[in-house]
Amino acid sequence: MKELNSCKESMLQCMNTKSFAIAHLYKDEKSMDIHVHDCYEIYYSICGSKQFLINNKFYDINPGDLFVINQYESHYLSQTDQMKLERIVISVHPEFVRNLSTEITDLDYCFSYRPEHFNHKLSLTKDQQQRFMYYVNKINSVEAYGSDIIEKSSFMELLVMINSLYQASAMSDLKDTSYKYNELVEDILTYVNLNICNPITIESLSKHFYISSSYLCRIFKSTTGTTINKYITARRISIAKSLLAAGSNVNDVCEKCGFNDYSNFLKSFTKTVGISPKKYSLYSFT
Repeated sequence: MKELNSCKESMLQCMNTKSFAIAHLYKDEKSMDIHVHDCYEIYYSICGSKQFLINNKFYDINPGDLFVINQYESHYLSQTDQMKLERIVISVHPEFVRNLSTEITDLDYCFSYRPEHFNHKLSLTKDQQQRFMYYVNKINSVEAYGSDIIEKSSFMELLVMINSLYQASAMSDLKDTSYKYNELVEDILTYVNLNICNPITIESLSKHFYISSSYLCRIFKSTTGTTINKYITARRISIAKSLLAAGSNVNDVCEKCGFNDYSNFLKSFTKTVGISPKKYSLYSFT
């Protein structure tokens, strides 16, 4: 499999082939706004550091950290001042993972299991880091006869490893302390997600938290790396995608997601996802 050097190229190849693609990135790219996309994402940090905002959780990223993100989770990777930022980003088509799964082994577990206190982040041990890179290098280096089978089998082994780690993490009795943010911003994120289906404005938030609008915007942007309005829109789009994929009516989805009118919903959804809500509802992800 050809190793790519762009996240966007990886996502495009993944969706076109309905399988998976691997990007090995050695430097910082222009950071995308908070977004959602139709493929799963596996993010592995090799060196350098950033911060991840995934739904309403804010994570520090260190070398050896692994994240899994599904197609309904809004996320944003904050900017960094470091020149060197090496990481592996694997884009995976949801249908491909489900087809690889069996009645005994659910390889979709790490992408679909989302209890209330789910932790997207795993900090791999040195041995686990070596195993992860072993599978990635094996997939990228094979060129001989049977390369397609070796790529597929190696990817399945990688998914088995990742799912095993997330299952072990879910069974752990340790309190989840890997995500963190400013206490006020934590309260804002919680409030927004609890009221995402209702009208939310910067003015209403500033009144609720008894702070000025300018201070609210400043502390949210400095902590998360994105604006409140972009965050709210991305969260609503991620909810809309989930509801549409589950078969909900487009007009009902617009209302349930908190958009103030259909034209605004149509414009925001089409800009973010690339197709209209009606066309998206015709795709089957479930």
